[in-house]
Amino acid sequence: MDVSSSTAANVNSSTQVEVLKKAIDVQEKSVLKVLESANEQSKQVTAQKTGMGNNLNFTA
Repeated sequence: MDVSSSTAANVNSSTQVEVLKKAIDVQEKSVLKVLESANEQSKQVTAQKTGMGNNLNFTA
């Protein structure tokens, strides 16, 4: 009886760890998307404030 309950607890604990890892991975990806979007918006605002376009190519 003790062995089976111990094994069940270990499996449950292992499953919880995997679920938490997956949740953290999803959150990391979501945060990266938000940061990339904020960075792009910041670039656009800066371009508008300075009157400069987003895609300028200066050649010498």
